[in-house]
Formats: sequence, C-alpha cells, structure tokens
Amino acid sequence: MLTIQELASVPLFSTLPARELEYLAKHAADVHLAAGEYAVHEGEERALFVVLEGRIEVTKRFDGVEKTIGWRAPGAIFGEVPIALGGPFLGNYRAAEPSRVARLEARQYYAIAAVSPEIPEAVGARARERIGGLQDLAARAPKATATIVGHQWDTACYELRRFLARNQVTFDWVKPDDPDMPSRWPALRLNDGDYPALLLDGGETLMRPQPREVARRLGLQTSARSTEYDTVIIGGGPAGLAAAVYGASEGLRTLVVEREAPGGQAGTSSRIENYLGFPNGVSGDELASRALQQAKRLGAEVLVTRNIVGIDPASGTVHLDGDDVLHARTVVIATGVTWRRLAIEGFERLIGKGISYGAARSEAGNAQDLDIHLIGAGNSAGQAALFFANHARTVTLLVRGEALEKSMSHYLIEQLRSKSNIAVELRSEVQAAHGDTHLTAIDVLDRAGATVRRRECGGLFVFIGADAETGWLPPEIARDSRGYLLTGADVLKSGRWSQGRDPYLLETSVPGVFACGDVRFSPVKRVASAVGEGSMAIAFIHQYLQLDGTAIEAARRG
Repeated sequence: MLTIQELASVPLFSTLPARELEYLAKHAADVHLAAGEYAVHEGEERALFVVLEGRIEVTKRFDGVEKTIGWRAPGAIFGEVPIALGGPFLGNYRAAEPSRVARLEARQYYAIAAVSPEIPEAVGARARERIGGLQDLAARAPKATATIVGHQWDTACYELRRFLARNQVTFDWVKPDDPDMPSRWPALRLNDGDYPALLLDGGETLMRPQPREVARRLGLQTSARSTEYDTVIIGGGPAGLAAAVYGASEGLRTLVVEREAPGGQAGTSSRIENYLGFPNGVSGDELASRALQQAKRLGAEVLVTRNIVGIDPASGTVHLDGDDVLHARTVVIATGVTWRRLAIEGFERLIGKGISYGAARSEAGNAQDLDIHLIGAGNSAGQAALFFANHARTVTLLVRGEALEKSMSHYLIEQLRSKSNIAVELRSEVQAAHGDTHLTAIDVLDRAGATVRRRECGGLFVFIGADAETGWLPPEIARDSRGYLLTGADVLKSGRWSQGRDPYLLETSVPGVFACGDVRFSPVKRVASAVGEGSMAIAFIHQYLQLDGTAIEAARRG
C-alpha cells in the first residue's frame, strides 16, 4: 500500500500539500513487478508512473527486434510524453529486477494538476526533454539488417526481397551495375552465378540463399522447442495469429507453423480501412506485426519457413518438412487461401518480373512513375490501387464484370473515384503479357467492343480471387468440391460425423481438428471474421479438452 511518506520522497511530489499526497496514496495503484514483467506496453493508453523501487528498462521495437533505449531509477517518472500529448505510450517499460511503481491514471493526474500547477509544469518540461530525445532517435537513419545484391528482374532476387519484406526485415537492395556498388557492398567480389547475394549486418555473406537459411541466420524461429503441444496452429494469418494469442494467453502450449511469413494474405494488404479499432485504417503488415508481437509476448511459438506435410488423426501426430514430428492434442487449420492463377500467355514466364499475384507495400518502389495495371474487382484490388496511386504515374483497374458495386465496398469505390490517376475499365480482361527479360506490355480485350489493344505496362498485379489448397490433408477431414474445410453443421450434413455428440461450430469431421479463417467453408471472407474465428477456436478447444480430449488421447496412447 502506498504511503504519504514515500510519495513525498519523490521529487515530482515533494512540494505537494498533505491533502494531495493523501489523495495520491488512496487512489494511485501500487504495482509490484517481477524481473522481466512489463509495467506498460507500447501503444497502451496514457498514464503516469513513478518508480519507487528497483529499475525499469525502456525498450522499443526496431526492425522486429526490441532494443533498450533508456532506464528509470527510483524517484524517476515515465509516461510524461503520453500525458502531455494525450496519446499512447511510444515504448515499453519493463522491470530489469524486482521493482515497484505507482501508477496514476490520467484522471487522477489531472485532478492533482488542477490544484497544483507546479506538477504539470514539471511534467511538461520533462516531456519536452523526452520528446527531444525521441526526435534524435527517430532522425537517425535506420540501419539495414541485410543488403541484397541482385538484378531487378531476377525471380530469385524478387523472392528474396519479398521474403525479407514480409518478415519485416529492413534491407538495402543494390543492383550489380550500380555505380555505388563498391561502397555499398564491402564484401566478397561476386560473379554472375552468385546473385542474389545477401550480406548480413554481422558481416556474413550468403550466395543464392534459401528462405529457411536466411530466417535462421536472422534469428527467426524455424524449429520447435518441444515435441508436445496442446494445440498446433497451421498458418500464421489473422485467424492463426488470433488463435495463437488466445491459446497462449489461456495457458495452452501453443505452436504456429507458417510456411513464409506471419500475416498471410492479409499481410500483403496495403490498407485495411474497416477493421475495428483503427479509425484511420491499418496496413496488413502492421496488423500482422502487432499480432505477432502479442502472440510471442504471451508465450506462443511461431515458426517460419516450415510446412506441415501431413497429419495423422489417429495418433495425433503432425509431420513437418525435414522429418520433424510433433504430438498435438488439438490442431487448428488456418492455412487461408492462395491467389488463383491465370492461364494467360506469358504470365508464368513473367511472374516476379513485372507480374505479381497480390501486392505488398514493398513493391511501391518498382511502380514509381510507371503505368501499372491491376486485375480484380474486390476490396484487395481497390486497396492496392489506392496505394499504388501514390507512386505510379497511372493505375488502371481492369474489371471483367459490368460494375464494381457487387464485389467492392462502397467506401473504396468512392475513394477510387476521387483519385485523378486511377482509371477503372469495366468489361475488360488481359489476353497476353509480353516482354523478354521483364514485363513491357499487355494485350487488353475490350469485351464491349470486342477489340484487343496492346498497351505499355510497367507492372501487373492480379487479384482475381483465391482457392483453398487442402489436398495435402488426410481424407478423414471433409471438404467441399473446391477444397474448403467443412465444420460444425456442414459436417453433420455431409454424413461424415460418427461421434456421440455434435461437432463444435469450428470442428472438422475429425474430432480435435478445427478450422478457421478463409480455409473454412463459409460465405464470409473478412479479416475481422478470421480473427473472431481464431479466438472462437480456442474456446472450443478448451471444451474439447475438458470433455473428450483426455479420453481420446488415452486411446491414442493405447
């Protein structure tokens, strides 16, 4: 319990009258922290803290890595910047040793400030000092974690850049003919067969590296720490990450297996405007980054560059590529969907050389001052068009149908109309793609006039829908004709359920195996619904483990 005497010993409160000190002692929270425990996380709502005992470490995440930017000793305060600016915390504050802090909510701070003007003056002065330090920190050019040397239209170089960007690793990219190559690549001399080459921050050089090797060298987790888990989540998109957050927070031993990078298809979205709690919208990679941090902080393991190659429902084993075998009491399938491919002349040859399925924010530099085209009429296509309009000279949305209203949200249609360099061409489709080393032109059919015209094209991005890739799953797991997994009532309708109870809402035809997100048979395909299903899956897993998981596991072990 806080006392008037210890609060009076804090420099900020030393001049307060006994009445105000009594108010603080009565209303401020007395927070005891174990070593490593956080007093507050970046992004949390404003409050003012006073360190009473111990030592507080100030950290901030840069390039996916949490770094120390300061310390707070007894008598020091933190939270002055959020209090002064009325915004959230810009960093994390955790105990470096067993510590004790007093926490004043904003309303409590303002109650004291109203009667003791010296308090806001002191807090404001300290806030200005802290802001100056943050500005200096922000002004420093971020140091790249890696440097890539490779040709612009080399597919391997494109895939390496995409992999680093998806995993939110800051990198420099140098083309072999760049005049500054000697100064920007202070490493081994390269031959044509070495590209793409990767120079890591520590000085290590990798020639034509594979994603898993890169991930391992960068410190990303690629191997499970155990062989026994309460739930193994397959897929690290919004549904999988939501399941990881709720599973780990509720004490389940939780593992996520992702074949490329957390975020899934949503992670490549340039802007999600209608996600609850983000009034100004949020990019897919930012949403994925926040969810990933949250899942890891709560104790979930997240593997990248790993594939699940098989599930044995009878034994509860999950097989990873590389012959790793895990035992899972439950499984959550959240593999999402993959972009549907177009069987058009020239497409396969030019993928990664000007043609992309989907589009990440990292592609903006390649679209600078070019005339680019997008194929699609859904929200993903609309969001990408708006994003690229800030970089490309012109953006043309090619739509096979006769209107956008059936497939795109109204707010996006209105925003497209407000951009002078975005054109929407209805009843149009691409017939062929042309270019030797990279895409240079496309043939576009105007279905209204039945004419084909060749156009110069600096980039083509395809958003024509997606399909579930579930052929690798065992036949015991029921799916529809397009590969989407049946759950709940749809399993009952299929006649593939033989248990003495009804399947849970998100349970597949195999007890203990759940599906959520876009891979599940459902008419709703939204980020918010995927997140909701991921959290719901954990609730059903708890019910399953309590009611029949123990008996089933005992039967498996024989």
